[in-house]
Amino acid sequence: MKYLLAALALGAASLAASAASAQTAKPTVVLVHGAFAEASSWDGVIRILQKDGYPVIAVANPLRGVASDGAYVGDVVTSIGKPVVLVGHSYGGSVITEAARGKANVKALVYVAAFAPDAGETAAGLSGKFPGSTLGPAVAPPVKLATGGNDLYIRQDKFHQQFAADVPKTDAALMAATQRPITEAALNEKSGEPTWTGIPSWFVYGDKDLNIPPKALAFMAERAKSRKTEVVAGASHVVMISHPDVVARQIERAAEAK
Repeated sequence: MKYLLAALALGAASLAASAASAQTAKPTVVLVHGAFAEASSWDGVIRILQKDGYPVIAVANPLRGVASDGAYVGDVVTSIGKPVVLVGHSYGGSVITEAARGKANVKALVYVAAFAPDAGETAAGLSGKFPGSTLGPAVAPPVKLATGGNDLYIRQDKFHQQFAADVPKTDAALMAATQRPITEAALNEKSGEPTWTGIPSWFVYGDKDLNIPPKALAFMAERAKSRKTEVVAGASHVVMISHPDVVARQIERAAEAK
């Protein structure tokens, strides 16, 4: 009898521990890079999040179109099955806005120098809504695609100043060489119904962003009723590289919010 009681007690303790673990489990952070970047742009942020116990996935964003990219990231979110914090940089903000639609496990959206479009808006239109973007003259002649349309890159000799002015020059040169192109069509594709109206959002960006004007970023954060907006003095468009601690802290705020 005493062995049966001991077994029952052990089982109850195990169930209690499992329940407590489930309650304290951290959400998975899904990081989505933007145009002219790639998944390693999140390396500094990932190191901090992993150290703090967060599961992290840095998705390879196809950069082909808002709807198709959003569907791809949405499939990743569905495959996780557990609570997710979706984080997007730049054009990746448009993608996470799409990807979260209909996903009950997305608990928060974090926009890192990112677009948060409303229905019918485009990345190109939002970046031109306020003065300050100098991206146009920095873009290289388009690469004509055999399947139709154009791929766009930033000229390597313009990349440091345009995209990553607060990153060491040698690092920016590596980023310029490994940048992923985006289709011209993706930047001009209209977004669907926004998910930031029903999912809480957080914003972080630099006040020296030359790709998306800070006034446009402030406008989108206010419109989305951002729970908290961090504006990093002197930071460029790649604030997650130059200030990974600030970005990671904002992501963790979103992850811990009730």
